[in-house]
Amino acid sequence: MKVFTPISVAALLLALATVPAGASRRVYLNSGESLVCDHVATVGSDLRLYMTPGRSSYFDLPAAAVLRVQDEPAAAEAPSDSSAAKPAATAAHSTAANASPLDVDRLLQEAGAVHHIDPDLLASIVRQESGGNPHAVSRAGALGLMQLMPGTAEDLGVADPRVPTQNVAGGTSYLDALLMYYHDDVAKALAAYNAGPAAVDRYHGIPPYPETRRYVARVIHEYNRRKVLELRHKEAQSHALHPVAVAAR
Repeated sequence: MKVFTPISVAALLLALATVPAGASRRVYLNSGESLVCDHVATVGSDLRLYMTPGRSSYFDLPAAAVLRVQDEPAAAEAPSDSSAAKPAATAAHSTAANASPLDVDRLLQEAGAVHHIDPDLLASIVRQESGGNPHAVSRAGALGLMQLMPGTAEDLGVADPRVPTQNVAGGTSYLDALLMYYHDDVAKALAAYNAGPAAVDRYHGIPPYPETRRYVARVIHEYNRRKVLELRHKEAQSHALHPVAVAAR
């Protein structure tokens, strides 16, 4: 999944990425990106993109930002193999509790693909949680790249949170569950990842804890920084592929 603007639209794309596999409409944006949703309706000057067959889960998008909308073939169902029902977090590709920067990037790409979450958001969380250190241990006992508490890791089916593959799979699965619970409100999901869902529910939003507020702000800042760099890189590539012609004098 690609996200191409700062967090306001990033939340939109993350939400649309959780549309069920049977979704039937693809919305192409003028920017070159595309989004998948269940169905679309016109509301004034906006297009309303529904994530589910019902009418309770949707986002509005300016019609001027949309190039076209077309049918999307339904995805084939995954085979009903009993082994596929095992939690992803329990399947480690390696027993080594170490990961190079390239390995971490690969792990985040793979986990993001499984859960339809932008790897840049995962990378922003990893940077804030552990600085990319797979051996990181917090004072509270949180472990690894995504700083899983032992109890949370056990609930997620993570056999050994010190193994980077399992840690990232478990942390991403937890974030995915939080995004679903908070209807893809990225800020609330991040706050819950840091302070726990009970605190977010108690305060009906980001709790007034300085550490949590700093955490959410820093993750979003890092995420936005990555998206800006991505945009600049795309622009540079576009200019390189399509240089401006200079008329001969």
